[in-house]
Amino acid sequence: MSGPERSEGAAKRACSRAKLVVVGNGMAGARTVEEILRRGGGERFDITVFGAEPYGNYNRILLSEVLSGAEDEAGIVLNDLAWYRDNGIELRAGVRVTRIDRFARVVHAEDGTERHYDKLILATGSRAHVPAIPGLHHPSRGYHQGVFAFRTLDDTRGMIRYAREHERAVVIGGGLLGLEAARGLQHHLPHVTLVHSGGHLMHAQLDAQGGAILRRSVERLGIAVVTGAYTAEILGRDAVTGVRLRDGREIPCDVVVVAAGIRADTDLAAASGLVVERGIVVDDQMRALDEPDIYAVGECVQHRGETYGLVAPLWEQAKVLADHVTGADPGAAYHGTRTATRLKVAGVDVASMGLRAAERDGDETVVFAEPARGVYRSAVVRDGRLAGATLVGDVRRAALLTRLYHEGVALPDDRAALLVDASGHEDDPAALADDLQVCNCNGVTKAALARAVHSGSRTVGAAMEATRAGRGCGSCKPLVTRIVEWAAGGTADEDPAADWYVPGVPMPKQQLMEAVRRLELRSVSAVFAALAPGGREDAKSKMGLASLLRMLWGAEYVDERDARFINDRVHANIQKDGTFSVVPQMQGGVTTPAQLRRIADVADKYEVPMVKLTGGQRIDLLGVRKEDLPAMWADLGMPSGWAYGKSFRTVKTCVGAEFCRFGLGDSTALGIALEERYQGIEGPGKMKLAVTGCPRNCAEAYVKDLGVVAIEGGRWELYVGGAAGAHVRKGDLLATVSTPEEVVALTGRFLQYYRESANWLERTYAWVPRLGIDHIRAVVVQDAEGIAARLDASMAASVAAYRDPWLERVEAATPGQFRPSLPGQP
Repeated sequence: MSGPERSEGAAKRACSRAKLVVVGNGMAGARTVEEILRRGGGERFDITVFGAEPYGNYNRILLSEVLSGAEDEAGIVLNDLAWYRDNGIELRAGVRVTRIDRFARVVHAEDGTERHYDKLILATGSRAHVPAIPGLHHPSRGYHQGVFAFRTLDDTRGMIRYAREHERAVVIGGGLLGLEAARGLQHHLPHVTLVHSGGHLMHAQLDAQGGAILRRSVERLGIAVVTGAYTAEILGRDAVTGVRLRDGREIPCDVVVVAAGIRADTDLAAASGLVVERGIVVDDQMRALDEPDIYAVGECVQHRGETYGLVAPLWEQAKVLADHVTGADPGAAYHGTRTATRLKVAGVDVASMGLRAAERDGDETVVFAEPARGVYRSAVVRDGRLAGATLVGDVRRAALLTRLYHEGVALPDDRAALLVDASGHEDDPAALADDLQVCNCNGVTKAALARAVHSGSRTVGAAMEATRAGRGCGSCKPLVTRIVEWAAGGTADEDPAADWYVPGVPMPKQQLMEAVRRLELRSVSAVFAALAPGGREDAKSKMGLASLLRMLWGAEYVDERDARFINDRVHANIQKDGTFSVVPQMQGGVTTPAQLRRIADVADKYEVPMVKLTGGQRIDLLGVRKEDLPAMWADLGMPSGWAYGKSFRTVKTCVGAEFCRFGLGDSTALGIALEERYQGIEGPGKMKLAVTGCPRNCAEAYVKDLGVVAIEGGRWELYVGGAAGAHVRKGDLLATVSTPEEVVALTGRFLQYYRESANWLERTYAWVPRLGIDHIRAVVVQDAEGIAARLDASMAASVAAYRDPWLERVEAATPGQFRPSLPGQP
């Protein structure tokens, strides 16, 4: 068949496909699309997904890990933008649907988009429940300054930025979300108080005794807890200064986080005429009532009078919906879920299922408590069967109790054996039922894990990747590990992928670098073709490979734009609404009146919504349209400040000896020299530097990737591996030198060694302690491995290859580089 004939055939097939529109790109919506694709839905449907947030799909459960700094944003992504492209899905990210015309079968979005549908899926999820508390909102800007909800990635980012500069937080709500928020905030400010209206913490999951023991464990972490307290008012005129409780008590604070639960987001459905009670009412096939072609799934749904806030029921719903909408199993039906929860809450293991306490005269209650150890276990028995259980602190019996609860089998007469294992051992995987749900977050059973192992996923990491077990809250990882080891015959294989630089190329970094040099692979596609299994390209590996190749080849690197993230393609930082921020370079934080006038004129000309000073001593122009970027750069006439890439960012300085009476060295001149030489140098992670003129540390040099401190006698100390973000770490002393020239040379050598030996996305604050400061000092300062000259030469080559990316304003790198785009779809 000729090329034109093939194209014509493909066009006919596309025209014959039904139109499937999904409203909601959260965990339920995206999981439903995955299930539809598994059933061949990609051939049957043209799929359009609308998402209110300007991102792909991420794991909302792990936002608390991002807040605490235990996980970065990239680590919680489930389906990135490339996944939608690769599967032929039109993603309208950052675009809200405002109306459904059920008779014309059209959805209307706030940006004017209209999409016809043959089948429609509503996965609008839930929204944060925000009580009507006086002072919570400001009439001109929404939430009062210092007040945050905790529901989205943007909420989390906002909390982190604001909390870093403040001292005291109050979290309203003592459920799961509130506890996680309180624990996460402790990594950013010293004082956290949790205010809960209920009589005990997690009252929806725990009884009073279990809640009291959980409270003691939480208070031991340094979190103050106030229960039985209603917030009557948020205090403060221009910003939050405290909260007043209904009994008159006042708690001073400058941050308030509202985590008072969630409510199904049903506004769109109700406005469109669908039947809505507490959620969108659906039948057993997940169809909206009297609407054969409109489905709903997830937290927005009410099924047989029940709504669900856990992910396990959502996965079951997604499978039924996919079976029905694709025709894979027209008889598929959802009958509800007996929920069992196993979570890690503020660092404390908690499991609960069914009843929390006896409700009938004949119910039995069995309790085992060790308050001093923070351990509590209770079980409710009805008619000789397990009707509910609660475990706090020690959840080793959770797997057994979950199985007994789901199976409804008759219990032994020795009820105490339900809660106490005299051997002290974990549950034996061999004794667990095949259909036991091991991972509640992703609905993974013991049988699914065993199948993954028998299908070749014989490492713990591979089995988790294949099934997604352990990718939620993480509390099931110990049990997942034991099941994988059992299924593998006693010992799981070592996971070779743990040492790979990027997931798509099975090589550690040093081996990968040697192969790239030997085979002279100068582009990302060449690396995939030569080194990836089957020559397959992997979207998650492209950015890491591009960074590595630029380091190795400098000016000889062959740039392929699809290997770049959107920020690197347009040299600006994408914002939540699809606009960009522009940060011109100000070396060492020094500027001139002429530069400031130009910035002001540019801000006026392009109607920039916000002009903000950054923590790196620069000026950020926020809310810039993509198509305006080249003209704005030209009008500024300043180089890029590299505020968007995994690269050398900035050098923060104090005024030093030139003006300050305490200054011991010219920190400003040295900072400018460092930034001038190493500007824009790419790395595995971003690199932030500082130079301070004395140990008073006004430029915060002790907590930078590399910080330089002037000391008595005209000498300079170099500190490395510091951090002051989600992770806080004082840098280690690398060396003390006598001249600025030595500082510049050692800085380049250190950064080059970091570039060559750190893992992708590994910041110096993790890399330095991993290698050890003594080892790094031996290599970089003492040249113990004889590679100092090569490191210096490699860095010099990278410096020589530098080109200001904003020069692409003259000639775009690709025809559509700065083409106008919808939010979230650059």
